[in-house]
Amino acid sequence: MRRRGILCEAGLVLLFCVAGTCAAMPPGYKGKPFKDQFHKSGPQQIPGVVQAALYDLGGEGVAYHDTTPINEGAKLNHTANHCRPGVPEYICYFRESEGVDISYTKDFADFNHPNMVDPPKNQLYIGWEEDGEWTNYTVKVRTAGVYKIIALYGNVANSLQLDIDNVHAADCNLPVATGSMHKWNKAEIGQITFSKTGLHLLTLHYNKGNNLATFEFVPVK
Repeated sequence: MRRRGILCEAGLVLLFCVAGTCAAMPPGYKGKPFKDQFHKSGPQQIPGVVQAALYDLGGEGVAYHDTTPINEGAKLNHTANHCRPGVPEYICYFRESEGVDISYTKDFADFNHPNMVDPPKNQLYIGWEEDGEWTNYTVKVRTAGVYKIIALYGNVANSLQLDIDNVHAADCNLPVATGSMHKWNKAEIGQITFSKTGLHLLTLHYNKGNNLATFEFVPVK
């Protein structure tokens, strides 16, 4: 596949061209797709599943906004019995130096009761949320069009919003209160339109009261 970057408009807009189709990332955005030794592919793919915990690199005010500098999930998992036997420290303390609050599904918290939909074992999720917080994701859209969004979440029926390239794109509603942060459901929460293929900046704006694990983007036929 041929891919090239073009700097246009006197250096203001970076265009990413994939198979002849160009998508413009927001000018001046300094975040980078999350990559490490276990996640090597870079931008998350649409259609596909966007992992909430794999938000961009770049830190507070660039890749995310969190009201406190402490990763509350990693802090909790450093206490007794929260890094469960057999669970890698990579999962227990995922991105512990950053402000977004991340933990993972545990036997005694998430699987000792019925769920509406069972999450995967050791599933990373964002929790301890406050109103006005957000996370950025560089995504690669392979097919333009309308997508339904299916979320894996816990706790209250709540609202959230999605932006594409810093433009409001979708109002979403978590439809059912599960009864607990650690009781999980998977449900369609809204639709979104990607008008162009290629790289885009997807921003998730969330509110107080949920654990958020994944967002699946499925083409509407």
